[in-house]
Amino acid sequence: MNKIAIMGAGAVGSYLGAFLTRAGEDVTLIDMWDKNVIAIKTDGITVTGSQGPFTQTAKALHLHEVQHETRLFDIVLLAVKSYDTLWATEFIKAHLAPEGFVVSCQNSINDYAVASIVGRHRTLGCVMSVIEVALLDSGHVTRGGDPGRNRSHYVFRVGELCGPISPRVTRVVELLEHIDAARGTTNLIGERWAKLAANCMSNPTGAMSGLGSNGQANSADARRLRIYTLNEVVTIAKAHNIAITPVMGISADTWLNVADVNVYQKLDAQFSIPGPVDWHASMGQDISKGRKTENDFFSLYISQRGSELGIDTPISDATWEMMRRIERKQITPNPKHIGCVLAKARVPRKNS
Repeated sequence: MNKIAIMGAGAVGSYLGAFLTRAGEDVTLIDMWDKNVIAIKTDGITVTGSQGPFTQTAKALHLHEVQHETRLFDIVLLAVKSYDTLWATEFIKAHLAPEGFVVSCQNSINDYAVASIVGRHRTLGCVMSVIEVALLDSGHVTRGGDPGRNRSHYVFRVGELCGPISPRVTRVVELLEHIDAARGTTNLIGERWAKLAANCMSNPTGAMSGLGSNGQANSADARRLRIYTLNEVVTIAKAHNIAITPVMGISADTWLNVADVNVYQKLDAQFSIPGPVDWHASMGQDISKGRKTENDFFSLYISQRGSELGIDTPISDATWEMMRRIERKQITPNPKHIGCVLAKARVPRKNS
């Protein structure tokens, strides 16, 4: 049996850990939040939402306790925030088995950063599509949306940085099948960019406005910002020759053509449909808890990749600036901020 470490026991890490442990896998969760570690050690992980409720006992270690761990891990699921990638990978590298590898289960595109530390031959990526999990309290994780299996959707897409689906990719897919629908991919980076586009679209819009997913669906300005953000991200991906996969089930070519009134109206109608839960994505959760966000790894990343090719990214630029002010507590979330970003980025107020 593989010895599995989950580096980071936040929403994603706790969720993975609870299900994998329940399935009988040998799992150790590692986290830097002492209250969370104590809660897991004492009461286990409570899972609520669309795949709960249940409580699962689990092994958890604080960072300092890992130094006393004599076992080496065969598989490390890296589930920390993007800004913690470098130190967390360096930390866990010493605890990898000789043939062990790290799977980046994160937002944004951190696979190359992980590979720079442990090597490409010890790096896999896992894209999590529409998973909607949140850590409500120490030792308590919930899932908002329906499981992918219930809607013919593969939540987990696992792949090598490049190349065919390998035996270790298949092994990770088998593990994640304990949780929800999973598959291997030969286009990890294309999948990453599709998830990045979705994150750039939904996370900042909700975080700057304070609106949940249904609040955004009811706001014409929010829908416009979301649609034009996706257009900008897909434009940058295509300019870099990224084979970006469909975003929200919609092809890249469609996102590139949002200036067409008929295309826009169809997308706007789709974005107007409310979901079963008024979900607040991870960036909004971070702001509400007074924490650092992944703003630099969403909007700023797009701005930087556009700059490399001399392509303007006015929406990403304005979004990053707005979120930086909110994160620094200079202003508070408010729906009016969406209109400010649209105006600064000079997004057309209507398609005609």
